[in-house]
Amino acid sequence: MLYYIIRIAKFVVLWLDFAALTAALYLLTFMPKRVLDRFYPGLFRFWCKVFVHALGVDLRLHQKNRYPLPARYLMVANHPSAFEDIGIPALFPVYSLAKEEVRDWWFAGRISWAAGTLYVQRESRESRKAAADAISAALMAGKNIALYPEGGCQGRRLHTEFKHGAFDISLRTGLPIVPVFLHYEAQDDFEWRNPQTLLHKLWHFMRTVNSRANYYVFDAIDPKQFKDKLEYNQYVYKLYLQWQAKYLE
Repeated sequence: MLYYIIRIAKFVVLWLDFAALTAALYLLTFMPKRVLDRFYPGLFRFWCKVFVHALGVDLRLHQKNRYPLPARYLMVANHPSAFEDIGIPALFPVYSLAKEEVRDWWFAGRISWAAGTLYVQRESRESRKAAADAISAALMAGKNIALYPEGGCQGRRLHTEFKHGAFDISLRTGLPIVPVFLHYEAQDDFEWRNPQTLLHKLWHFMRTVNSRANYYVFDAIDPKQFKDKLEYNQYVYKLYLQWQAKYLE
């Protein structure tokens, strides 16, 4: 009985802390954007860490890289869940690319906007081009950007291909790609499936039978070794197939 009382008390405290922090960050979003840019991204990453703890997810970073990560990079990851929208920035100093709909997610949408998140309408060619230009500019300005080359949540296994955008950007800017492979041990609970809503997934995260989330980061990949984006894409996709076979099969 005491065990369950302690668990409930811990749950209440975590969510009260998260609610207070969320309210503070939401109010700060009404400050001028030029002021927010100076400090808000760091607060956002802290908010992501608190959110992870409130959900009760056991987020683990596995450093499979043999060499230190470069100071500037473009990060790519597979995209089985909605959790990585907070999991990636909780672990890495990155700005994210998200679908346009994220901007309208209750309090989280405005907070993500204030944190410098970039948005794209996946079905719009013009929007994808504008997003690629914005990512390139952000990278050249010294920011690290995280995106998902599958082009959206594709389920617990890799999609049949990666989109070319990330690899084209890496070649154009000369900045390396840092690959991260994501593995949720309770795949049924974490996998995003239509027509589930964000509320559904948050509930699943909190009630999961296994809260372990494994994020494996590997060595940066230098774009100079590839002749074009197709070769680059195929090389990285094959790496992900190998990691999938190792960690998920």
